[in-house]
Amino acid sequence: MKSTPANPSDEWLRQEIARLKKEKNALIMAHYYQRDEIQEIADFIGDSLALARQAAKTDADVIVMCGVHFMGETAKILCPGKTVLIPDTEAGCSLADSCDPVEFENFVKEHPGYTVISYVNTSAAVKANTDIVVTSGNARDIVEKLPADEKIIFGPDRNLGEYINSVTGRDMLLWNGACHVHDRFSIEKIAEMKKEHPEAKILVHPECRRPLQLIADKVGSTAALLDFAAKDDAPEYIVVTESGILFEMRNKCPQKTFLAAPAEDSECQCNQCEYMKLNTLRKVYEALRDGKPEINVDPIVAEKALRPIERMLRMS
Repeated sequence: MKSTPANPSDEWLRQEIARLKKEKNALIMAHYYQRDEIQEIADFIGDSLALARQAAKTDADVIVMCGVHFMGETAKILCPGKTVLIPDTEAGCSLADSCDPVEFENFVKEHPGYTVISYVNTSAAVKANTDIVVTSGNARDIVEKLPADEKIIFGPDRNLGEYINSVTGRDMLLWNGACHVHDRFSIEKIAEMKKEHPEAKILVHPECRRPLQLIADKVGSTAALLDFAAKDDAPEYIVVTESGILFEMRNKCPQKTFLAAPAEDSECQCNQCEYMKLNTLRKVYEALRDGKPEINVDPIVAEKALRPIERMLRMS
């Protein structure tokens, strides 16, 4: 095994990652919220739906999931015969953590006759008690494909659920969960930014609170916001989602200006997910080198969780 320098340079790490990928037939997948240097070396960058689809069809033997824990679980559920690695096991998700599997199971039992829709940002155990998994990119479309009078439980994100209710006219029963990043954007600070940049359009993720959705020029998933910015003719955008997406926005639209929206408690012009940022080049290298940390899902839970994921993929 090649020895690792005490303080390897980023260039050394990139070269070793490329070598190990080839040696182990590995694929690096990264969410849009990852550090810039992680997105630079990824084979595939996308939102949760795109990552799930790519995991389902890849012929790689090893998947390195640069995201958070539930994304690694989803990849393992879809690819049980592959090795799925996550660079840092502490890379969790506040939204997934807001939905305890036992409490959610009891909640579902208290409401018999409801179709259970769970956001992909949940643990495998929650997915196992779900009828259909959705992402922010396909939730509206999937809900609209169900009968108008269908009784629906939607969890765990109350902001996304409220948004889907508002645009579909549904009255889904919402679990009271939220993403700590999207829930802490400051509407007052964003309004001030708009005064300073009157030509800027406001792009808002539906995990944000309702007042922010109401002032948006576009509400959508990370992929939808990226697509909108690429096709729209505004020169400037205030981006109200985790600031990692600005890397790809600037790559796709170098002639435009993208401004990160601030959080309520932030003194800087940013709002980052500390869990997403736990993954680093060195941790990606070490995961490939050592073949760990590896994601495994209990086979019984995985079998139950696979059905609602497959139903999502069929309906998307």
